[in-house]
Order: sequence, then structure tokens, then C-alpha cells
Amino acid sequence: MKNTIKDKASLVNSVFSKVHRKYDLMNDIMSLGIHRIWKDKFLNWMNPQHNDSLIDVASGTGDIAKIFAKKVNHSGKIFCVEPNKEMMLIGKSNLINYKNISWINSAAEQLPCNDDMFDFYSISYGIRNVSNLDLTLKEAFRVLKPGGRFMCLEFSKINNETLNFLYQKYSKIIPYIGKYIVGNSKPYEYLTKSIKDFYTQEELVIFMKKNGFSNIEFRNLSGGISAIHSGWKI
Repeated sequence: MKNTIKDKASLVNSVFSKVHRKYDLMNDIMSLGIHRIWKDKFLNWMNPQHNDSLIDVASGTGDIAKIFAKKVNHSGKIFCVEPNKEMMLIGKSNLINYKNISWINSAAEQLPCNDDMFDFYSISYGIRNVSNLDLTLKEAFRVLKPGGRFMCLEFSKINNETLNFLYQKYSKIIPYIGKYIVGNSKPYEYLTKSIKDFYTQEELVIFMKKNGFSNIEFRNLSGGISAIHSGWKI
């Protein structure tokens, strides 16, 4: 199992090193810009208040932290955690003027943070890339304050046969788009496979319950192409 975990971490790091320069552009192209609407819905359901603190894991280029900061009027403390150094440097550059945001180069399975620190834990399109889902959720529970909230935005399972058929057809095109835009199809072959192999909405709920979270809910976006999961540390 340890070799599998190490191999996945190395693979995922390699994938993001290859795509980091055009990561945001590819997200806009692949989703036709809809990922921005999904992220707004994610933060609207989160509904953070003035001085609330956030740890945003697998921060990428900082989209979630940026929206959160604006919603709390740049109050509170935000920690962005990103395992890939190249992606982290782009995120830091994007948010250089956000003085309440700190960046940490770390894996989700071992966060360099004290217990009971944050009001919110968010992970957006990153949880399917972690090497150990149980450890990731345990760490999320640990660093949240009592009464804190875990929120995850991730590609999920479509509940409409026609939409799913069309989506699967479109998914086969994505590596070719990656080859044209980024110059490499391999990262996007990994992307489509990781989405296909990830858990259902209901299975992720089970993992969350097993690792301590309560009052768990999920909401499908665009018929289940993506889903938001919410759970509380009580």
C-alpha cells in the first residue's frame, strides 16, 4: 500500500508540473467556463462570515481562496495548501496582493497545522487526486474547530443516462484538446481516468461519516458532473 500511495503522489505531482502554465486556460476551455459558476455556488453554500478562517487544500492557482477572501471582505486568515510547487508559485503570484492569504507546500494527508484551527476546510477538484482519502479526511477533521465545516467540490457521477452518454463522448476528446493547448495529452488522459475511477456521491458520504463528520449533505451541479459535499465537526 505504501508503494501505491507514493506512486500516486509522484504521478499527480508530475501531471500538475506539466500543465501548470496553462491550467486555468484549460479549465475554462474544458468546462466552457462553467467551473467558475460551480465555484461560486460552492462559496455561496459555504456562506462564510466576517473574520472566518479557511484552510483551502489543493489550492491550485487560488480560485477558492480568492472568492472566499472577497466574501469575508479580506478579514480572517486563509491558508492555501498546494502539494505541487509550480502550481503554488502561480497561485502566490495570482494572489500576491491578498495580505491575509498564506501558502504552504504540503500534501493533504499531513497538514503542518495545529488542531482546531479553522472555521472552514475546502478542497476543490483535489480530493480525487489524494493518495489516501481516509488520511485526508482525518486531517481535515483534525484541523477544523469544533463546529467547523468541511466542504468539497469534485467531479462526480451523472444521474441522467443521456447526459452521461454525451459527457463520456466529450471526455474522450479532452486529451486531444490537452495535446493542442498544452502540448501533452498524458495529463488529460489521467484527468479523465481519475474522474471515471472516483467514488460516487453516496460513497464519499460514507467516507466522511467514517472519519467523524456529521450532518453530511451533497448537492449535484449540472446533473452530477460535479457535486458539492458538506459535513460538520460536531
